[in-house]
Amino acid sequence: MRQFYTACDIERAAENGVSELTIDIYDVVTDEARDLAKRLGVRIVQAEMIPSSVTLAERTSAIGTTLEQRTPPAKAVSSSDVFSEIRRREFPHLKKIHLANCSQGAQPICAAQSIEDFVNNWREEGMDWDYWLKVVVESKATFARLINADPSDVAMSFSVSSAVGTIASSLDYKGIRNRVVTTEIEFPTVPQIWYAHKKFGAQVNVVPVRPNGTVAIEDYEKRLDSKTLILSAPFVYYLNGYKQDLAELARVAHRSGALLMIDAYQGLGTSPIDVKAMDIDFLVSGNLKYLLGVPGIAFTYTKQAIVETLHPASTGWFGQADPFAFDYHLNYAHDGRRLETGTPPALAAFAANASMSLIVEVGVQQIKQRIDELSLHCIERVKTKQLDLVSDFDIEHKAPTTAIRVPNSHNLELELRKQDIVCSSRGDVIRIAHHFYNTEDEIDHTVNKIAELASRV
Repeated sequence: MRQFYTACDIERAAENGVSELTIDIYDVVTDEARDLAKRLGVRIVQAEMIPSSVTLAERTSAIGTTLEQRTPPAKAVSSSDVFSEIRRREFPHLKKIHLANCSQGAQPICAAQSIEDFVNNWREEGMDWDYWLKVVVESKATFARLINADPSDVAMSFSVSSAVGTIASSLDYKGIRNRVVTTEIEFPTVPQIWYAHKKFGAQVNVVPVRPNGTVAIEDYEKRLDSKTLILSAPFVYYLNGYKQDLAELARVAHRSGALLMIDAYQGLGTSPIDVKAMDIDFLVSGNLKYLLGVPGIAFTYTKQAIVETLHPASTGWFGQADPFAFDYHLNYAHDGRRLETGTPPALAAFAANASMSLIVEVGVQQIKQRIDELSLHCIERVKTKQLDLVSDFDIEHKAPTTAIRVPNSHNLELELRKQDIVCSSRGDVIRIAHHFYNTEDEIDHTVNKIAELASRV
């Protein structure tokens, strides 16, 4: 079987003392894996013929010619082959059909091993903050790559709730611009935080969701005016997977003189985001959904041009210019770190860096193409089964989540688990939320089971 080698594989090989990795002529080595191999001194060579039964350990000791000298040329690899190989390598333990990525992504091997690395280091060294903080910094840089930001523009937090709370605490509501425009399609934690700032002078205006589960750009425009301080909107509606045009949101917000904050949690890692090209002021996201990480960590992007205007009341020593000066006076950092608070979640950062590196390496545009294919397939299957589809959107406005209205969504979720199918319920819908590692067969089986069980529970 064709092997697919990623940077995670090269890193693990180097950690295990492997100096030469032997592959066969049809194996695939990503560009990032090649670059990392050169930096770590791992020589990639190609054997003339390696039986498919040979293990990775045996491959690393095989002798062959270097990749640069190989003949004949490698066979062309389709995107489906690539995704199949990544699933085999990073998710071999999946015994259930995992379609709950809108709630929690499946566990990739690279993330599990990174957690093990932290635990082993903690056990052996007792305390190694120099190393841990190095990984914290690397994880922020990896997040920055996902959204085309500079690493210095990124802050680390503990959840989207804490990240949004810090942003909200940094704004001034005493002037003419004191209005926050948010929406019913936001996850509740976000408007709850804005409402909590009413005691500081914030005026909250909520854009209602339309009957079809969307919010049109003109719905925002009607509420944006010279009194609007910030527009707070999600990239994706958590309930039904409706995806918004971020560049268009930035355009209407900035035309009224307002800032724009995007909660990208339900879509980041499945559709390209370029914060510079889209002109986004703030972007927040956790790590446990489509970024395949764990709870307990989140990231905030802040446009450099607005950093010095922010004065967060929710702050801490890592939000200061020099955390290790141990000065109890406020001296905010002059970059994205200004929105950090206390000691960073190091263990979660290890997992986040590994899982986000996997997303970066696979490529968000490639992931989007695969997810769109699966979304179209899922919609067609749901319609064929004559289920109550809530996510019938144009593909450019659809995230991975496909929502189906059912009589008792939570009970259905529990029944599906008994069938080794992991989906996520919210309100009156059951959500099928695929990722690049899922297959059409898994979706077909899940939709069939939903049709079979929905009326019984």
